[in-house]
Amino acid sequence: MSTSELNPLLSGVRVLDLSRLLPGPFCSLYLAQLGAEVIKIEEPSGGDYARALSADLFELVNRGKKSVTLDLRKAPDREKFLDLAKTADVILESFRPGVMDKLGCGFETVRALNPRVVYAALTGYGQTGPYRDRAGHDVNYRGYAGELDQTGGAGQAPAPGNCQVADLAGGALTCLTGILAALFGARASGVGTFVDAAMLDGTLALQVIGLSTVRQMGEARPRGQDFLTGAVPNYAVYECADGKHLAVGALEPKFFHEVLRAVNRPDLLKLPMAAGPKGEPLRKALVELFRSRTRDEWERELAHLDTCVSGVLTPAEALRNEQVLARGMIEACKGGPAFGFPVKFSHARTHSGDAPRLGADNAAVLER
Repeated sequence: MSTSELNPLLSGVRVLDLSRLLPGPFCSLYLAQLGAEVIKIEEPSGGDYARALSADLFELVNRGKKSVTLDLRKAPDREKFLDLAKTADVILESFRPGVMDKLGCGFETVRALNPRVVYAALTGYGQTGPYRDRAGHDVNYRGYAGELDQTGGAGQAPAPGNCQVADLAGGALTCLTGILAALFGARASGVGTFVDAAMLDGTLALQVIGLSTVRQMGEARPRGQDFLTGAVPNYAVYECADGKHLAVGALEPKFFHEVLRAVNRPDLLKLPMAAGPKGEPLRKALVELFRSRTRDEWERELAHLDTCVSGVLTPAEALRNEQVLARGMIEACKGGPAFGFPVKFSHARTHSGDAPRLGADNAAVLER
């Protein structure tokens, strides 16, 4: 049987997605790629804010979904939503706590109509606690989780970076885990559940290295000075002759020794791979060494060896990386690149498509 003939794993699962912008739509993107029917419920006037904010962003995180426009503040549209909810396996929303209840479309209302429903609320701070009603964005959740404090160079200000750790990992993927677990449980028991996913909680739970340091010392090390953030010279980023960089991840001595032998610098083996002042002689030697050639020259020299050294690519370069291409991670999407689903299955396929026009599926979904 060819891959195209295999069914997606979530074929037959219906998702009503009321979320907007990035975290919620990214979560439901994965559900759509796994084969679920994802129906975006959007306001008639403008829809998801991402449509106006960035057409490319909207396209990337809403591929393979349908769009239905409903104004839940109006009784007729609210009834249409509740009719759809009767047939839904999953409902996903990202409003502040209590909004869906005020609209008459909250979990208890839907559960009375559909006891098997998995009702997921993805919010910044969760449904409980003193921060539950606060507004926030990725940088705020990362700040409260302690992650932002640890991100950046030693002696420099925190640097958020361009990958939304709280929105995507702490939020979307954490919520996705909850949805899939609850969906599995509902299939087995016939009883659905409310999934309360908070981006602060999910981001906090990612701070495993930071917590291990706190357990040892009572406090995290300063930014850029922990074991994996710059403290040791054999796990660091080094500038090359062309201003580009190499990522040296030779944490285990066997890998680092292979690096030094490959570059004909066995004399550096006598220098300690240590944190702090003891490791500075080795770090200075490595700074000088890696500045002697370009990034791509180093990659060509070390590529065939087991060294844990790699080039630091730009996002555009990453799209052309031979390993990325070999894994089929880049797909065409309305004339531009998009990411494929990042997990491969032996006996199932994933699904992609284009993002829907606003209200494109009103007739097909609401009138069937």
